[in-house]
Amino acid sequence: MDAVLPWIAGAFVLALLLNTWRLFAGPSLPDRVLALDTLYINALALLVVVGMMLRSSLYFEVAMLIGLLGFVGTVVLSKFVIRGDVVE
Repeated sequence: MDAVLPWIAGAFVLALLLNTWRLFAGPSLPDRVLALDTLYINALALLVVVGMMLRSSLYFEVAMLIGLLGFVGTVVLSKFVIRGDVVE
């Protein structure tokens, strides 16, 4: 397990870089929203893998917090894209 986790972390770092590229170079606004959503999911997964590598439960708590904030952020951003305003 210790030999595989650095490879998995490298794959998630590569995914984060590709998501960041799509976030800045996305042709349309929905593509950028989807890239941001995927970016936080990959960051969450990377934190879980790092927590497994370091055998620390603190990373899992931070991953739960990022998951909660990422979900709320995606909902708010989607509402803004659809309606043009967040608060009605």
